[in-house]
Amino acid sequence: MIAAVPASATGLVFEGASGPGKGKHIVLVGGDEEYRSEEALPQLGRILATHHGFRCTVLFAIDPADGTVNPNRSNIPGLEALATADLMILFTRFRDLPDDQMKHIVDYVDSGRPILGIRTATHAFALKTSKTWERWSWNNKEWDGGFGRQVLGETWVSHHGQHGRQSTRGIVAPGARAHAILRGIADGDVWGPTDVYTVRLPAAAPNEVLLLGQVLSGMQPGDPPVEGAKNDPMMPVAWTRTYTGAQGKAARVFTTTMGSSQDLLNEGFRRLLVNAAYWAVGMEARIPARSKVDLVGEYTPTGFKFNGFRPGLKPEDFAR
Repeated sequence: MIAAVPASATGLVFEGASGPGKGKHIVLVGGDEEYRSEEALPQLGRILATHHGFRCTVLFAIDPADGTVNPNRSNIPGLEALATADLMILFTRFRDLPDDQMKHIVDYVDSGRPILGIRTATHAFALKTSKTWERWSWNNKEWDGGFGRQVLGETWVSHHGQHGRQSTRGIVAPGARAHAILRGIADGDVWGPTDVYTVRLPAAAPNEVLLLGQVLSGMQPGDPPVEGAKNDPMMPVAWTRTYTGAQGKAARVFTTTMGSSQDLLNEGFRRLLVNAAYWAVGMEARIPARSKVDLVGEYTPTGFKFNGFRPGLKPEDFAR
């Protein structure tokens, strides 16, 4: 297992030993109140470093008063790591970041480097404290839907499945079977206890839908789908697109509206994220028939709910 090195007490660094990702730097940015990104991203970082050789920096929402990880705080120190990143993985929700932190994200996105958004990244920002980056907010009218809709391909709309009662089964979208991100993934391999999010239909160009979310009647992967309008049509839950920022370079973007620390217990979902990381950095030819995505170390994620985080922990406590 790759050992984590504290990154100036604000995050973790997993140094990849060997693998196709050797020499590539991924920065994973967490900060959401509900879906335990503070648990999910260290595990994803360990997988990408241990099995694939990527160098992974994991950043957290930090309480400035005591340095503990607190998902309710709009403070993510260490974002300067994005200056050397080859990929940003974003899993935040309604962050009201200060200008100096937000600028690192804006500069990264404008640079044309790739982005991978998980679950609440569609509504990553709710910027109220400062007007500098206000248009990046999830509900901005001038830049319709802000970062979520303009960069990732959708913003927050609503829950489509019943939250906490109806889980999600991934079904390969028509015409998407040959996409490199879906290598080793069949209908039903991707499952998560998080519900399907509503997405405006038809999917906005240039979104290329990879997976549709079948709403299940319960919270187990074998539960039958619900009947009626919830699955007719099914909502997209994973797609790719490109985004061209201020520097004029088109970035590869992958977005999934699935995701929580518990979703990572599903092998298919882990494979989806790992394959997407390869694709995003232009290494789709290196995706094997079945990517290695075994969990690394002990992983007992907390159930998703508001204020369900474990208080008093610091970044180094998520290193194991």
